[in-house]
Amino acid sequence: MKLVLLFGDAAVGKMTVGQELAKMTELRLFHNHMTIEPVIDIFGYYTGKTITRLREVIFEDFSKSDNYGMIFTFMWAFDQKSDWDYTEHVCDIFKQVNSDIYYVELIAPLEVRLQRNVTENRLNHKASKRDIKTSNERLMHDDRSYRCTSKVGEITYQNYLRIDNTELAPDFVAKSIKDKFQL
Repeated sequence: MKLVLLFGDAAVGKMTVGQELAKMTELRLFHNHMTIEPVIDIFGYYTGKTITRLREVIFEDFSKSDNYGMIFTFMWAFDQKSDWDYTEHVCDIFKQVNSDIYYVELIAPLEVRLQRNVTENRLNHKASKRDIKTSNERLMHDDRSYRCTSKVGEITYQNYLRIDNTELAPDFVAKSIKDKFQL
């Protein structure tokens, strides 16, 4: 079993790169909005506790399956101890079944991410982003409130890759990840 943690700021391209990586490997994509959107649809608002519980079930059951592995995309606030703890918790679920863990961070500047925030692929898969004004405001608020780009040298895990995908096509980034980790 393999777990690829694909993380970075909002609209950096995590889902799109994950989609490309899933196409070229046997990895299954679990992007963060696959739990966010249904919960918002059912409750009418975001509830983190429910989303976390749903993810927990998926991680636990998937880690025990005969699948090759999973790509999980998420935002990691490096200035929040709770995010470090959550990331470690997710990894621990997969480590219990001797999974290989890969950490991939995508980075791009705000201007690029604001452009990506309105792409057709993003809006097709993330209904909560379709109110562009609100989505852009949330993205900029998150940038002011959290540090979702690691400092150089901050992540010391084995199997870590940091990619500035500002000017790179998603399929190129995915192939780079596939090749680096021999997925």
